Amino acid sequence: MRASEAVTQLRPRLSLRGRLYLFSGAILILFAINVGTSLWGSFARNESSIAYQEAVTAAQLTAELEQNLQNKRQQVLVLATLRGTTEEPLDAAALDQAFADLEIIAERLRQLGGFGSEDLEAYYRRLHDSITALLEEWRQFYEGYNEPTQIPDVESAISYNDTQQRLQELDQRQSFIAVQRANIIDATITLTDQITVIGFIASIAITLALVFAMIRSTNASLTRMKRGVERFGSGDLTYRIDEQRDSGEIGDLARTFNDMSTKLQTAIEEMNTARADADSANAAKSMFLANVSHELRTPLNAIIGYSEMLQDELGDGVQIDREQFHHDLATIIFSGKQLLTLINDILDLSKIETGKMQVSREIFSPAGLLVQVCDALSPLLLQNNNRLTLDIDKGNMRDMNSDRGKLQQIVTNLFSNACKFTKDGEITVSARMSEDALIVSVADTGIGMTQAQQDRVFEAFTQAESNTGLKYGGTGLGLAIVREFCAMLEGRITLQSQPDQGSVFEVTLPADPTSVPAGA
Repeated sequence: MRASEAVTQLRPRLSLRGRLYLFSGAILILFAINVGTSLWGSFARNESSIAYQEAVTAAQLTAELEQNLQNKRQQVLVLATLRGTTEEPLDAAALDQAFADLEIIAERLRQLGGFGSEDLEAYYRRLHDSITALLEEWRQFYEGYNEPTQIPDVESAISYNDTQQRLQELDQRQSFIAVQRANIIDATITLTDQITVIGFIASIAITLALVFAMIRSTNASLTRMKRGVERFGSGDLTYRIDEQRDSGEIGDLARTFNDMSTKLQTAIEEMNTARADADSANAAKSMFLANVSHELRTPLNAIIGYSEMLQDELGDGVQIDREQFHHDLATIIFSGKQLLTLINDILDLSKIETGKMQVSREIFSPAGLLVQVCDALSPLLLQNNNRLTLDIDKGNMRDMNSDRGKLQQIVTNLFSNACKFTKDGEITVSARMSEDALIVSVADTGIGMTQAQQDRVFEAFTQAESNTGLKYGGTGLGLAIVREFCAMLEGRITLQSQPDQGSVFEVTLPADPTSVPAGA
């Protein structure tokens, strides 16, 4: 397998630091191999030098030993001849010198034995025995040389020749082993030189390959990072850097960029959504202002117009039509109440949004409250020719502890909405009590709503359709206030509706809430 393929397989599992450690370790191993091979070669050369020195020393000792033996034998032969002709004794100094010469030969023999190996052990042992016997004969010769009663014996030629033969055998064996050892060491030196050269060249090649692979893999990782950053910078936040191809620091950096891109994309989407919501809210508030302006002008125009008419009638001095006068005053009062209701809705929503709306609990009868509200709002039925069905389960109705005013406003807003969007239909107000809650529903047979309209009908300043306020009137605050009042009283409101099949609003309120918030 090629080095690049191996690096490609290692790349997903190794970080940049891991790659650096791996490549540095590989280079150090190659360097250690080269150093080891060089040390091996140096050791072999040192061994060769030592072996050469030992061979030279052993050869010198062998030559010296051979020369010493020859000199000593010649000396012994000369002394033996002189003793036979002159019978002149040796003085003490000559005897001491002779014994010293024998000791020198023995010392050379011991030195030569120090250079022996297992292969030379047998040869050296035979030489040692032969020289020892020869030296002993020469020592006896010198010890008996000055004895007048006997003629000293000279060693036989066989002992000397045997010694020379043993010495030559050892010398030949030493030379053979030295040559053999030199050949082995020379072969080792040649091998280490070859390994050193090959290792040096291989180290350079492998190091270059590792460096190239390191640069290539790191450059590929950084190129992916650069491409991703450029895509992010160009606005392509959906692009993702392939973080699986790297690990460690570069993988963490890729994941960080991907996370940053995801968060930035989410933030932009949230900003766009918030801007769309703000635009929608501005549009809703603009529509609300238009509706409020219309709703405010309508009762104000009626109040001002009828007041001016009454003022003109009183100023003319003619007889007043009391029935018409009473009708005009009733119109003024009704318009004033409409205006007051609109202003109260705006003030209530403002208090709710600023958290200043308070809950005031008291004990009251919900059945009586519902009957009172329906009676008070019965004129609204006549505007669109609607009929009212009041279904109150008086058998299980009982007093409840809650905010009477807010319940009244909830029912009023639901009843008014039902009358507004129903024509020639039927309005049904139902009420019953469970063990711990009051359930009030207001149903109509009016225009109904789609699911999309139901989703936004409880939002402030919003109506089912943009043209609803112009067609049916209203500001879009009533149901928003109802929802907030239900939440403040720890209750809930649900809606069921189908287009052209009417709507049913059901309010569930605790009969005796455990903790009613003091404000919203």
